[in-house]
Amino acid sequence: MSRRINLVAAAFALTALTYGLARFAFGLLLPAIREELSLPATAAGWIGGGAFAAYCIGIVFAFTAGEWLGERRTTLAAGAAASCGLALAALASSGWGLGLAMALAGLSTGLTSPPLAAVVARCLDGSARAKANGAINAGTAAGIILSGIAVMVFADGWRVLYGLFAITGAAVTLWVWLAVPPSTRRDAPGALRLADLARPGALGLCASGWLMGAASTAIWTFGANIMREELGAGEGRIALAWIVLGLAGIAGAATGLLTTRFGTGAVHRAALLAMAAALIGFAAAKLAPAATLPVMALFGLAYIVSSGVLLLWGIELFPDRPDAGLGLPFLMVALGQTAGAPFFGFAWEAAGSTAALGCFAALLAGAAGWGPATAPEQAGGVASGPGCGSAPQQV
Repeated sequence: MSRRINLVAAAFALTALTYGLARFAFGLLLPAIREELSLPATAAGWIGGGAFAAYCIGIVFAFTAGEWLGERRTTLAAGAAASCGLALAALASSGWGLGLAMALAGLSTGLTSPPLAAVVARCLDGSARAKANGAINAGTAAGIILSGIAVMVFADGWRVLYGLFAITGAAVTLWVWLAVPPSTRRDAPGALRLADLARPGALGLCASGWLMGAASTAIWTFGANIMREELGAGEGRIALAWIVLGLAGIAGAATGLLTTRFGTGAVHRAALLAMAAALIGFAAAKLAPAATLPVMALFGLAYIVSSGVLLLWGIELFPDRPDAGLGLPFLMVALGQTAGAPFFGFAWEAAGSTAALGCFAALLAGAAGWGPATAPEQAGGVASGPGCGSAPQQV
């Protein structure tokens, strides 16, 4: 296997682990967890918000420590944190224990994206970089599919599932350690300065990412609960909805191709409006439960495309700092999710799911008000740096 293809495959697997299994599988397993641990919706929201807050800490740590720690060690730390967090979740006996486990799992997610963006920039040229980043970002969908299949096989066995996820995480961590090439001091990009955040377009990127992240928690944290409590769906149908969501999200691997053809701004706005339509459709599913699966598919595709576009938008703003270009929008998404999860839990209990979903759909419409003005032919990238052996090749 080509060294660069192996790198992208390992990065895809790490993304599936930290985003799909360690982070987003929580929402799928939450109904069974809440029943066993007697967690109210507000408490579940705070646990989800805590995981997203830990994600923010992980991104900041990757920024500040990545220069001396290096991409290889940072990705190793991401895999180890995910594996340990999943193992602790399997053993959790209270909301506090589960919250600690989910925070550790969330930390792994923040440690994942910046070093992967940096190593892709170091090892691939501009024409291959957007495709590689889009493929790696779609690893989230693969992890969601795996979690959905696992729930269908191990119904009501969330502790067993978290244990199996932890074992899988250990194997992925070893693979990443072998696949990511070590960096040298001359490869390190240098510390990120506050002045870098004043670049034109950075404010819009941050605002749009925050709103998108906040609104996405309606599905990621509470989608399974709404299906179970208000749509009368069983565990099998909820797991199937998660699989459909993930399968649709795999198509998000084509984000780089879409932005090259239509431009980053157009794809960005279309993805956000599609997410808003999915939340409205989810609220309307009470009248037509059969619409749940198409709505989940739309959300999965739109979310992966939206997060991938934010990634590419950030890298376009920071061509000299690909780790910052990816880390900044994902940090804002995580900050939005940190606030969005507990707020949705509160809104659901206070006003019902229909009002809460409508409110969060409006946030997505607001996020579409910001966007890059990138022309289609500009969506490529910049030349790669040294440090990965021979000349970069296509992936």
